[in-house]
Amino acid sequence: MAEEPKIELFVKASYDAESVGNCPFCQRLFMILWLKGANFTLTTVDMKRAPDVLKDLAPGSQPPFLIYNDEVKTDTNKIEEFLEETLAPPQYPKLCCRYKESNSVGEDIFRKFSGYIKNPNPGLNDMLEKKFLSTLVKLNMYLETPLPHELDQNPDLTVSSRLFLDGDSLTLADCNLLPKLNIVKVVIKEYRDFAIPAELKGLTRYLQNAYKRDEFRHTCPNDSEILLAYHSVAQYLSK
Repeated sequence: MAEEPKIELFVKASYDAESVGNCPFCQRLFMILWLKGANFTLTTVDMKRAPDVLKDLAPGSQPPFLIYNDEVKTDTNKIEEFLEETLAPPQYPKLCCRYKESNSVGEDIFRKFSGYIKNPNPGLNDMLEKKFLSTLVKLNMYLETPLPHELDQNPDLTVSSRLFLDGDSLTLADCNLLPKLNIVKVVIKEYRDFAIPAELKGLTRYLQNAYKRDEFRHTCPNDSEILLAYHSVAQYLSK
């Protein structure tokens, strides 16, 4: 068996510097390493007083970054690719998707959510809410549509019952999308008193399944952390 690599993941610390902060990119890499079953050290970086050692390690960089056997890596997408290639079977599970659509579904949700939540004008709210909602509907359709391997097992299947985006296992696509969906869920509740509609059964099921998994639930920042992060950008609508 190959020698275990020495891995240290640096993530943004919470405001009180006690736990993990609000950063979907940090959570994405945290989830990947956990799902890989790799041994790694998690270091939280207090951005208010980022120690000099960080300036030496990754000058000008924001977390997340990774040290892999003394080599510093700072680009989230490249780190993901590197971990998938390096922490490979048979020792580590493969996390890439079998269907390329799983990687891109939901990619416009965060952008539409930002427009919706940062808008201070009540007159524009309905239009922005519809645009945001349409991205959730699109994701829900993907989650409810049976994938080819499900249809191979049951050609008469009309609605998918899979647990996650690409099947019954968490993949890189879930590590990318779920941290963002968690932020969306917390912020829209606070600033718009809006919840993901229960009619979106596929999306509701997906989130319920995700919150049952330690790799997701225990890497999420506290809700209060997310709301603190959005305090300066999200707008309450003046009635």
